[in-house]
Amino acid sequence: MLAKRARTALYISLGLAALMWLCYFLALFIGPASLRELGILPRRVDGLDGIVFGPLLHVGINHLLGNTLPLVVFSFLALLEGVRRYFVVLTVSWLASGVGVWLFGGGLTVGMSGVVFGLFAYLMVRGIYNRDLLQLLLGGVLFLIYGSLLWGVLPVNIGVSWQAHLFGAAGGVLAAVLLSRHRKNLRTSKSGPSRWEGPQ
Repeated sequence: MLAKRARTALYISLGLAALMWLCYFLALFIGPASLRELGILPRRVDGLDGIVFGPLLHVGINHLLGNTLPLVVFSFLALLEGVRRYFVVLTVSWLASGVGVWLFGGGLTVGMSGVVFGLFAYLMVRGIYNRDLLQLLLGGVLFLIYGSLLWGVLPVNIGVSWQAHLFGAAGGVLAAVLLSRHRKNLRTSKSGPSRWEGPQ
């Protein structure tokens, strides 16, 4: 069962990374105009579609490479918890990052780093909300390895969208809260009475 879940996690993680690479080469073929047309343009109606498409686009090979490995690693680890839960985290992080950039960003923004920060934040905090020691330990290990990423939520690097990182991370934390509440509700429904007997 675990081997099957790990295999599924690997396929989905690599598939998402492959989609990013495919979009990168398509953008090279189409031209730089695709970045402006499909990237996030803050506070402009014609930039709203960038919330959906912007994370799939990258401005250079180094930008793409920098997002690929952490995306695969964090996606794989999150997917071990289940595909449905992963897509909740992915969706919330994706939308939170994009909406945050659209509302507060400083210019045209593309790249998967906001989603990467969302997945990272989720893996860091989920153990707290789930009260799971193994998840807490994993979060600690990830912090030791990737903790320097957290500087990305601050406006310290010119040309880097700290807004995407900050709101993506906030989306990851929000997803952890939502999923922990869902898990608690499931436990309550399973342990509680299956039907109301009415007043005695």
